[in-house]
Amino acid sequence: ALSEEDLLARLLAGTARDPRAAAARWLAELSITSRHALSALGLSDSVAQRLLAAAELSRRFARERLARESVVLPALAAEYLYPRFARTDQEVMGALFLDARHRIRGEAELFRGTLQRVAVEPRAILVHALRLSASGVLVFHTHPSGDPSPSVEDYSFTRRMVDACELVGIQLVDHLVLGGPKAWSSIRNLRPW
Repeated sequence: ALSEEDLLARLLAGTARDPRAAAARWLAELSITSRHALSALGLSDSVAQRLLAAAELSRRFARERLARESVVLPALAAEYLYPRFARTDQEVMGALFLDARHRIRGEAELFRGTLQRVAVEPRAILVHALRLSASGVLVFHTHPSGDPSPSVEDYSFTRRMVDACELVGIQLVDHLVLGGPKAWSSIRNLRPW
């Protein structure tokens, strides 16, 4: 029943002057995967390593849960992707590669861009999909602004991705936009293709 902030404050107990404030700041501003971000909170290297290990363990549990699901649903994919990608200072694009039953076969972070833009072409995503013999692809990217509303460019890329996937016999399952804390949108749900 504890919030993320309460859980993190308990992990930080005895390691920070004000564990609750440090937890709130980390969750609001900083990347969970950055040692630099943790040192900015005044945490020692050993504490930072412990927290990063806990975050990685959490990510692996989420990955295992996703792998057990019979179908990768957008909400499950977003939940899995958040710990690694929701708090970045640049746009990131990646993909989950799925089998014929929409179970996860692999994943890749494919592009990193600027604060507001990442230049992407479907070709690189499809190369990975073909190497993995994937039947489907779920593409995702981040909006560092925190607003998960798709842009005109997002819709345009999605249309190009749908067309490219159809040419090689791979299904584009969805295109997720990850925004601020637990905020995401499904382009397929907003504008079905």
